[in-house]
Amino acid sequence: MAASRAFTGFVWVVLVTIFLVIIAGSVVRTTQSGMGCPDWPTCFGSAIPPSDTAQVMFQPNHPYKKGQFIIHNDSLKYAKEKFTSSIAYSPENWKQYEKHNYAKFTVLNTWIEYINRLLGALLGLLILAQVVWGFIHYKKLNNIVLLSIGLVLLTGFQAWLGKTVVDSHLALLKITLHMFGALLMVFLSQYILFLIKGKQKVSAPTNVLGATYILGVLVVSQLIIGTDIRGQIDNLVEHSANINRSGWIALLNSSFYIHKTFAGLIAGLALYSTVLASTNKAASTLVKRVLWVVLLEVIVGFVLAYVDFPKAAQPMHLLLASVMAALVFANVLKLQKLG
Repeated sequence: MAASRAFTGFVWVVLVTIFLVIIAGSVVRTTQSGMGCPDWPTCFGSAIPPSDTAQVMFQPNHPYKKGQFIIHNDSLKYAKEKFTSSIAYSPENWKQYEKHNYAKFTVLNTWIEYINRLLGALLGLLILAQVVWGFIHYKKLNNIVLLSIGLVLLTGFQAWLGKTVVDSHLALLKITLHMFGALLMVFLSQYILFLIKGKQKVSAPTNVLGATYILGVLVVSQLIIGTDIRGQIDNLVEHSANINRSGWIALLNSSFYIHKTFAGLIAGLALYSTVLASTNKAASTLVKRVLWVVLLEVIVGFVLAYVDFPKAAQPMHLLLASVMAALVFANVLKLQKLG
């Protein structure tokens, strides 16, 4: 029993939403909005975040609900119980938030992080709907249902990891794991689509297959190196306020130069694969898609490195890297040896 066109389209919607979540996460990092909501899953102790600075400051004769946050004396406090404040701040009504000591508020950063969380929640609902739909109508497609359940579990893990990222005040390792978790969700969704379409294969020369596998290793390595560079830049933004964006390159370690070298290797290998596959129309189409994304990624990388790291280019860089990884993974699934 094959999956319906509607179900296939829904899986595509889930895949696109995963990419939207990846973009949103990159915007959060680029704008330093990761701590825009200092707690999780609420934001300043509420389902709807504050939209004005006065809302996170102590207000006299004001009703507070249990768990609501304020910033007082440069630290986060939350209400022990529901109460109405008196004219002066009373310490006995409040408890110190101890998971981290970040106590800042800007409307823009808070709402960027909040929208990121909403997209994550939407994605979770869509994946849950995919599981229910698949289980009710496609019980015989066991692999698809099981993989969809795996996607739900991975989404739950991602939500938990997102909480630990906030609690750890944006620890780099946890941010990196969070990003690779999102990429694994992309791969799972791609594999589900591959199964839905009946594991359609495309014959290709052996050297094209080999180049594709090597390209996959290089792309994953490039993503790991890129997260290290991103962490260095985050550190510069936080601790080197007097250094403008044009001076960042000089302060990066050898990872940046390795990243540049790998970019050249990936571009060269993608071009080589395209030449090798030129005599096979179907295989050529698959490898050309990778080449075009690689070339776009190189251009955006050049802009980042030599045009003072424009903020708009940073989410685009991660998106293209994620798309490139997804296309290479698709080729690993679809390409098979000639004959």
